Amino acid sequence: MSKSLVIVESPAKATKIGKILGNDYVVESSVGHIRDLPANAAEVPAEHKGKPWASMGVDTEHDFEPVYVVNAGKKKTVANLRKLLKDADELVLATDKDREGEAIAWHLLQVLNPKVPVKRMVFGEITDKAIQEAIDNTIELDERLVDAQEARRILDRLYGYELSPVLWKKVNPGLSAGRVQSVATRIIVERERERMAFVSANYWDLDAQLSKEGTPAFESKMSALEDRRLASGKDFDQRGQLTRDDVERLDQPRAEAIQSGLADADFTVTSVETKPYRRKPPAPFSTSTLQQDAGRKLRFSTQRTMQVAQRLYENGYITYMRTDSTMLSDTAIDAARTQISEIYGADYLPDKPRIYAKQSKNAQEAHEAVRPAGETFRTPDSLRNELGSEERRLYELIWMRTVASQMEDARGQSVSVRFEAEVGEAGGAEAGKATTWNASGRTITFPGFFRAYVEGSDDPDEALANRESFLPEMAEGDVLKAEELNAVGHDTTPPARYNEPKLVQKLEELGVGRPSTYASIISTIIGRGYVWKKSGALVPSFTAFAVVGLLEKHFAHLVDYEFTAKMEDDLDEIAAGTFDRVPWLSKFYFGVSEGGSGDPESSGSDPGPDGPDDGLDAGVVVNPMGLRTMVTDRLDEIDAAAINSIPLGKDSSGETMVARVGRYGPYLQRGEDTASLPDDIAPDELTLQRAEELLEAPNDDRLLGTDPETGKPVIARNGRFGPYVQLGDPAEGKPEKTGSLLSTMSLDTIELSDALRVLSLPRDVGPHPEDGEPILIQNGRYGPYLKWGKETRSLGGESELFTTDLDGALKLLAQDKKSARQRSNPVLRELGVDPISEGQMSVRNGRFGAYVTDGEVNASLRKGDTPENISDERASELLQLRRERMAAKGTTPKKKAAKKKSTRKKTTKKKTTKKKTAKKKTAKKKTAKKASKKTS
Repeated sequence: MSKSLVIVESPAKATKIGKILGNDYVVESSVGHIRDLPANAAEVPAEHKGKPWASMGVDTEHDFEPVYVVNAGKKKTVANLRKLLKDADELVLATDKDREGEAIAWHLLQVLNPKVPVKRMVFGEITDKAIQEAIDNTIELDERLVDAQEARRILDRLYGYELSPVLWKKVNPGLSAGRVQSVATRIIVERERERMAFVSANYWDLDAQLSKEGTPAFESKMSALEDRRLASGKDFDQRGQLTRDDVERLDQPRAEAIQSGLADADFTVTSVETKPYRRKPPAPFSTSTLQQDAGRKLRFSTQRTMQVAQRLYENGYITYMRTDSTMLSDTAIDAARTQISEIYGADYLPDKPRIYAKQSKNAQEAHEAVRPAGETFRTPDSLRNELGSEERRLYELIWMRTVASQMEDARGQSVSVRFEAEVGEAGGAEAGKATTWNASGRTITFPGFFRAYVEGSDDPDEALANRESFLPEMAEGDVLKAEELNAVGHDTTPPARYNEPKLVQKLEELGVGRPSTYASIISTIIGRGYVWKKSGALVPSFTAFAVVGLLEKHFAHLVDYEFTAKMEDDLDEIAAGTFDRVPWLSKFYFGVSEGGSGDPESSGSDPGPDGPDDGLDAGVVVNPMGLRTMVTDRLDEIDAAAINSIPLGKDSSGETMVARVGRYGPYLQRGEDTASLPDDIAPDELTLQRAEELLEAPNDDRLLGTDPETGKPVIARNGRFGPYVQLGDPAEGKPEKTGSLLSTMSLDTIELSDALRVLSLPRDVGPHPEDGEPILIQNGRYGPYLKWGKETRSLGGESELFTTDLDGALKLLAQDKKSARQRSNPVLRELGVDPISEGQMSVRNGRFGAYVTDGEVNASLRKGDTPENISDERASELLQLRRERMAAKGTTPKKKAAKKKSTRKKTTKKKTTKKKTAKKKTAKKKTAKKASKKTS
């Protein structure tokens, strides 16, 4: 019996929808995109190899025609989908209803080439009603959205493939540039530059605890002296200078003099102003505001927020989580209003529903706001036994925000009181001067939506209490006394670094990227070493400074915020059918003055008088030179030495101090003197004083003695990768031999005998009985190990470097490689359970350093992470990033394990004895005879 084949993106989504649709449908997953542009030269089809554009996978000579290849890891998926399609009487494409979802559906059509009717099914939530309505009301594939996605993908490929080689040549190999990632990195670098240039300023003010007879004391602050407003932090610039002349800056002596002069003063009320207070509820969540609030309230990274939201969506708990919209459907509004009446009462329900206009005009965002799924909302308490901790907390946040958005305003009263007091004789030079003081209070008379939700707080009731501050009844002419007076000093602080919620907010404010991509943008710039985390803040690396500096100086428009935002608008125009992607891409790549593919008349894309615009008036997107010419012509203009230098200023002796980005990491230079920079130092912490300390640190070289065999000196030194010993005088050039100190040794206490043991490595423990090849014991950069030919095994610890004999080495080589690795990777710290795999997490010490594992997936610690300070959340985040990289390559933990097993099996066969080889040949002969008989 034929059935309809429904294809979605994820297995979890397929399972949920399959249960809803029943036995008449086969629901299968494509696991995201099934094909893409070639990832490397090996993936380029044979017919295109050797062409000048082949490495990009985009035919820039013929209307930017992309070359698509099925991902290596998706070939089995495609084969399975083809097999299922043979038995189907129709194909239903049920991917997400945005650009990426539309593109996935289009690629499925191109690859599967179905001979049966094809339908497009879209929905915003996975509930019985929504899925049934979607299957009953199918639509056509929107090829304009496909065009916009393809234009974006091609543009990103052109950008990355043309600019990244510039970075390889002028900064460091292996770096990458990206249309949005480079701009996001620039935002973080610019903030760090502000911090580096910042000069702190000191100013003073006073506060007091005032009381009226019979009432509790309240806080008041001094705001003016002799009608001149006191200077505050906002009045100083980055250099610590006042930006205006009409403010009074107090220093410590003056502030303390005023404090003394007001000890017995009368504080007279000069004005009391009462105003009504009213606060409207915030709109329901869009993707961006969800990421920001989950970051503030739940301490989720953007990546974690989207992962948890994806699981909630796929299992039918919330609507689609990638949206710029703040609109709620009539069904959702009715559900929210019903719950407000039931839970909070009729007083909290407005007479009319609240309607929130869409925040974005984006053509691809045809969704509602992020809200609980269904015609009735399930309360967080009702899901306690269904959802894990993370899912429940995020669902509760979404539920609270959605319900609160339809509630009454919070109402109350705010009171502002002003006082005056004269400085007495104890104030010295300040005596006789009038001071002005302010106090404010707020009373919430009706909490409204505060009862359900307060931004930035986990507990609405607690936050509501914190929003109230009470003042006693006062009238003009009332006299109060100060129970306590304090002179308070302040130092201005540099602008705070971005954390993930603040960066998301900034990206949205500038119009850079899409909210649905913010999580991947942040994980990309962290994963590629441009940014690292320090106590949750995003810190740029010195390499990021060099990359951003190069792009700003030589390709300024490509990291211009307006340029990047305008490109997003242009992509919307392509999605709306207003612009044609071919001339738009041509102008970006070839410029406006070059012919050929850069000429709209030669592109074969004339839309006619009523067709789409060619995008030539797309503002800042168009650059006269074009990307190709800029990269080609400007390469020789780039001074690599200047780009990789960050001037720090002149030291105490007048010499110029520079931080440089080198091939082996950042370092300091002052004339001929150099010093490596610590990995954990942030750029704004590299002050001139700190730089001098690093450069002038005493030389740790210690002459330990003479090697009895060669007569050469043995010296202990400190290097970039840690302390080591060397054989030979540094002045004579390259040392004859070096060896890293063991963890039990230190530069201060190491003796000649210890150094000679280190230099004795690698140690030959004897020949292997199978082939006579030597088995060597040695200490590598990533720990102690033994080596026999191409086979290696990690040792259990450094003590085994000198105790392992031939028998011990043979036993270790006979072990399965995985077992040997587990034996040698001790647990440094036990962590909690990973919420995604539900495996026990731990930090282990491996050959390549410390890493986290859940028993299936291993992820190396990143810059800023240490075994001692890594949290469960951070460990789980690293594991998920690793899973995503594996998924992008088409591998999974199980597949990876199977591949290793196969390799081990093959290796074992290579090491069989002659006797086993003879048996193998006999077995082959028997197999050949059986095959011969069968053929006959």
